[in-house]
Amino acid sequence: MSSNELVPVVLCLLSAVTVATTNVLVKRGGDILTGRVIVQVTMALTVLPFVPFVPMPPFNRVTLALIGASMLSHWSYQFCLIRAMHRGDLSLVYPVMRGLGPLATASFATFLLSEHLAPLQAIGLFCASFSILFFALPTATTREGRSLDRQALFWAALTAVGVGLYAVNDTRAARAMPHPMTFVIILFLLDWIGVTLVFLWQRRGRYVATLRPQLRVGILGGIAGSLSYGMAIFAYTMTDAAMVTALRETSVVFAAAMAAWFLKENFGARRIVAAAVLATGLVLMQAGAA
Repeated sequence: MSSNELVPVVLCLLSAVTVATTNVLVKRGGDILTGRVIVQVTMALTVLPFVPFVPMPPFNRVTLALIGASMLSHWSYQFCLIRAMHRGDLSLVYPVMRGLGPLATASFATFLLSEHLAPLQAIGLFCASFSILFFALPTATTREGRSLDRQALFWAALTAVGVGLYAVNDTRAARAMPHPMTFVIILFLLDWIGVTLVFLWQRRGRYVATLRPQLRVGILGGIAGSLSYGMAIFAYTMTDAAMVTALRETSVVFAAAMAAWFLKENFGARRIVAAAVLATGLVLMQAGAA
């Protein structure tokens, strides 16, 4: 593998570890909405020092439309993510919403980016995506618990659609910018607005009481999130969007392991097998690109 091929792979794997860390920290905080607000605001603050040193985009009809499409995709994703994580264990919803993301991305990329996977890559993608079904099978033993699982899985599936939409829209926007960091900064400076407006409406009258317990984990999660998506944006400019998303979604393994360790959620033999199948699918995707 040449250095040009290795760089996006390394960026995606590092991005996977950091995005898993962000979501484990938010789930551990308890109040998912408040945690996401702190994460998004922290991410915006982390890019402020770089604003004077990054070329600004040409603000014309085309670039504004691309930025607008990305923001709508991210805000929809955030809403579905919060609903899913409120209703289910991280080890249940996270593999579904992140693992099905590459399948959604590949579908949207075919029509919007004219990107097509090689046959071996397509096989690897389907192996990786459908291994998520093993993660997603409800684990609850009571009727009420299974009902909660189904609600969580519904929102997790919608979150996966959001992953596909923002991956494709961000790819289009990042490629239209004078530098990848240009789009990273624009994205982070705008992404906090949607979730913050929901927070101001939902938590009115008790802002300080809800923010204070979440600050530490939220700030740490925001720093990890900045590193994660910054690396992903660079990778989007180097290779196919579906490849980036698939490699980045190895985060399902890291997140499930972290959930078992830090949140005391059950990992189990079934999810170990699913993680192995997922890894095999991702290896096939990389082999197909060679």
